[in-house]
Amino acid sequence: MKKTIIDLFENSVKQYPDNPFLWEKTRDAFEPTTYKEVQQQVYAAGAGLIALVLSNIAFGLELQGVKKGDNMALLSEGRNAWIIGELAMFYAGATNVPLSIKLEEANDLLFRLVHADVKYILVSGNQLKKIRAIMDKLPLVEKIIVIDELPEYKEKEISWSEVFRMGKEYLASHSLEDFLAVGQSLQNNDYATITYTSGTTADPKGVILTHRNYTANVEQALSCVDIDDTWRTLIILPLDHCFAHVVGFYIFMSKGASVATVQVGRTGLETLKNIPVNIKEFKPYLILSVPALAKNFKKNIEQGIRAQGKNITRLFDFALKVAYIYNGDGREDKGRGVRFLLKPLVSLFDHVLFTKVRENFGGQLKFFIGGGALLDKDLQKFYYAIGLPMYQGYGLSEATPVISTNGPHRHTFGSSGMLVRPLDLKICDADGKELPAGEKGEIVIRGENVMAGYWKNPVSTAETVRDGWLYTGDMGYMGHDGLLYVLGRFKSLLIGSDGEKYSPEGIEEALVEHSSCIDQLILYNNQSPYTVALVVPNKDRLKKHLTHQYLDLSSDKGREEAIRIIQSQIDRFRKGGDLSALFPDRWLPAAFAILPEPFTEQNGMVNSTMKIVRGKIEKAYASRIDHLYTPEGKNPVNEENKKALNC
Repeated sequence: MKKTIIDLFENSVKQYPDNPFLWEKTRDAFEPTTYKEVQQQVYAAGAGLIALVLSNIAFGLELQGVKKGDNMALLSEGRNAWIIGELAMFYAGATNVPLSIKLEEANDLLFRLVHADVKYILVSGNQLKKIRAIMDKLPLVEKIIVIDELPEYKEKEISWSEVFRMGKEYLASHSLEDFLAVGQSLQNNDYATITYTSGTTADPKGVILTHRNYTANVEQALSCVDIDDTWRTLIILPLDHCFAHVVGFYIFMSKGASVATVQVGRTGLETLKNIPVNIKEFKPYLILSVPALAKNFKKNIEQGIRAQGKNITRLFDFALKVAYIYNGDGREDKGRGVRFLLKPLVSLFDHVLFTKVRENFGGQLKFFIGGGALLDKDLQKFYYAIGLPMYQGYGLSEATPVISTNGPHRHTFGSSGMLVRPLDLKICDADGKELPAGEKGEIVIRGENVMAGYWKNPVSTAETVRDGWLYTGDMGYMGHDGLLYVLGRFKSLLIGSDGEKYSPEGIEEALVEHSSCIDQLILYNNQSPYTVALVVPNKDRLKKHLTHQYLDLSSDKGREEAIRIIQSQIDRFRKGGDLSALFPDRWLPAAFAILPEPFTEQNGMVNSTMKIVRGKIEKAYASRIDHLYTPEGKNPVNEENKKALNC
């Protein structure tokens, strides 16, 4: 049976023509566009792409515009035009190459545009300068369509409004059937998108996702999460990632529900600042999140509580502790046994304190779904306690992406939830042998959501997809409770001198979460005598600590004391510390290097999805890592650490 994205969209328009589909705030308030109105805009835009005529003056030729099989890039902030643009591409028969606005033009952006053989680019006004800067290196690009109106356009540039005008003319002179024939000719296995991986452990690869990959994953995801046409979401994640594609956009579209995007600011920072405002205004039922955003939300909540004074802060902290005890490890554990006695107190705190917190999220938010990196267990407990559950999901681009998720019907903190259905999953050892429940190995899946392959990379495709099975490169196990537990990337695993393998992510997150003077941290162990850490300090917090001792970072004594503060925060996890039960001592850093600057997108140590690029960091600080395995480096109060604090 044919099930393309176009089929999905047309079916929703037929069932829910007058339902609000897209919401956008361009001025003072969010304004809706119905499913039928979106369809009309998509038809005009799609017809405009087909109608594009390119004049080749040198040869006196006229060439047809966008054709079936053409690759077309989309570089824009999340907005109606992004969604309408992608659907329009499909009606023209094109494949979308969605690109992150965080990409730098000189390297990552250029690589993707060239590698994907992009012929057309749909770009926002804010991002156009990136394309203009590299146009001389993009000979294949025939036309650049600019979403925002400009006073003037350069060679090969055309406005989005002009494309719409051309589309309306095309539809007036051609039958609707002729226009629709292109999109309707698409089959399940035709390419929908080429989505590039983030490149945390290797060079980015172009993941080819078919129309059926997307529609299948929509069906699978809906086996774990129930929504109907009354639901609405505000997409705060980049639309270029398939997590936002599937869970934030296509799932809602399939149900006739509403999708809003964050108001676009003049700068990226301004757009980020619009997120909490837009959440409160739009009152979403569901929000997609990633650990970095979840931590920021939590930080803002805690700052708001502290601003109300010490008494409210103490009450809030006590209320959290009570809720933690009552909730246990999630739905299956909540209020069990003697903990049932705490229910009246939990209800009271919820009414007095947590309800007010939820009002800042619009007051109607039912839950978050977390994707990207693994969510810290403590973070999950926090949001569950305040009545805004953040359900951990698991997936990857190669699986379109959803493989499993916790949800309202079943959730356990620390797990990645139930498998979507239908889906086959097995846990394999290094030789490919399937392991029983409870044993750790590589997560391997099979289903209609498995990618078609990597663009122009048959070798990596053959390594990753074997006999229809996708080898994820992630380590995990199936619990005896029927839930999936993901432990981290195999390529990110640390290996002790005795050959023991362990995942660093959970340890790193816990160290940062519970250490006020550590902003970022990665662990390193490659069959070395002991584990070490690269630490980005929070200098402001260190300065506050030092003030009480009449010291500062400008003095040698102050820097030595700052190093001891960082050491003491790490030592909380060791034997005798208040957090000693979390991890074995041998997995904790026996030495650490303080770094002079944070991991950022600008220095290439954080990618566009806010994941740390471990390989680049290890390469950049190779000499500091080597130094940690010397007697001088193992002593935390060394000259290199003091120098980093003085920067």
